[in-house]
Amino acid sequence: MISEELKKLEAEGKPIRVGVSGAGWIGSGFVRQVALMQRMRATVLAEPNVELARKALLDAGVPAEQIHEADTPGAAMDALRAGKRVISGSYRLAAQLEDVDIVADVTPSPASGAETADACIQYGKDVVMVNIEADVTVGHILKRKAAQAGILYTVSSGDEPGCLMELVDFVSSLGYEVMVIGKGKNNPLDPSATPDTVAESARKADKDAYQVASYVDGTKTMFEMTCAANATGCRPMRRGMVGPQADLASVSRIFALEEDGGITRFPGTVDFVQGSAMAGGVFVTVRILDERVRADLEYLKVGKGLYYTFFRPYHLWFLEAPISVARACLYRQRTLVPLDRPVADVMTVAKRGLRPGETLDDFGGYTFYGVMDEAAAARGLNALPVGLAPGARVCRSVEAGQIVTWEDVALDEGQTVVKLRREEEG
Repeated sequence: MISEELKKLEAEGKPIRVGVSGAGWIGSGFVRQVALMQRMRATVLAEPNVELARKALLDAGVPAEQIHEADTPGAAMDALRAGKRVISGSYRLAAQLEDVDIVADVTPSPASGAETADACIQYGKDVVMVNIEADVTVGHILKRKAAQAGILYTVSSGDEPGCLMELVDFVSSLGYEVMVIGKGKNNPLDPSATPDTVAESARKADKDAYQVASYVDGTKTMFEMTCAANATGCRPMRRGMVGPQADLASVSRIFALEEDGGITRFPGTVDFVQGSAMAGGVFVTVRILDERVRADLEYLKVGKGLYYTFFRPYHLWFLEAPISVARACLYRQRTLVPLDRPVADVMTVAKRGLRPGETLDDFGGYTFYGVMDEAAAARGLNALPVGLAPGARVCRSVEAGQIVTWEDVALDEGQTVVKLRREEEG
């Protein structure tokens, strides 16, 4: 068991030494969770705003005198060997350090995630992505390069895709036919949402308004379900998925195949449901033909009929992610990796009219949102992957509601994430 292995490491005085990218809300939360475990240690924390990194370590109980700022491998190694923690403005530093066992990217940015993972591949360090945005944008090329370099690349559990992967593995191992995999959305879908329209709810939740708007406008959900699709082979039934209202009493009936009175067009679909009953959870709807097994599941109050839904009512995001880090480090076990070829992608859609000279802002902002579609359809439309949208400069007009294409924008071709996606596109 992982807990026993970690206790053994603690007794031996050899905790798992983790390099962490990101000290924002999710990064600092990850560091705080790791501090509670006492069998892992966030030894290096990378964040462009190094004072934010310093604060994250201080809040996690690290004394100020034990925090050392460094940007070169030599200075960082000297500090680590003196028993200090290192903060740095460089996402590439931790991968270069002998005294770091594994690196976790805990940022919400494809650009920073790509930078971290690329450095790990270059320097031979295993990497865990608590960053589905990066995996959706460049995960296929990262997986290929990691395999060539002989390092482990995996997405963590905790966010919906990793939790779904564990649930899919469970039902598939039992021989149940997967109909639909999905999540319960926490809030009603509104593609027009902006930081202004969610300002009050963001204030009440003490969260960044862009972040909250990225949940409401659907961009985050599209990333999540695309990550799950690319790891399982499940496909959306239509652009943007269906997103019906559902609860545990109705979800199996709703996601039955069309010939059985449901909405599902083919087995192996990815979707989401709206409504408070399943919000925050993940589910897999299966079809079971064996009468005895169905009778037993009915007796066990799982459901009734041909279709059954297995539901996990929560996901703990970055709080759960250290378990994936431990599995990767102790057993070289992957939680989620994309298939060799993408099944789906998230396209950029103009949230309002865009004009030449403008710069696209960030996820949940005023200029664009993301919509999922099958990868072949997105490529046929020459759609700009939404993971490349932040910071892109508009070159020609795009009307509200239209898909933004590669030709509509100029990208920073020096960015690692752009280089990797260009290479992935082939």
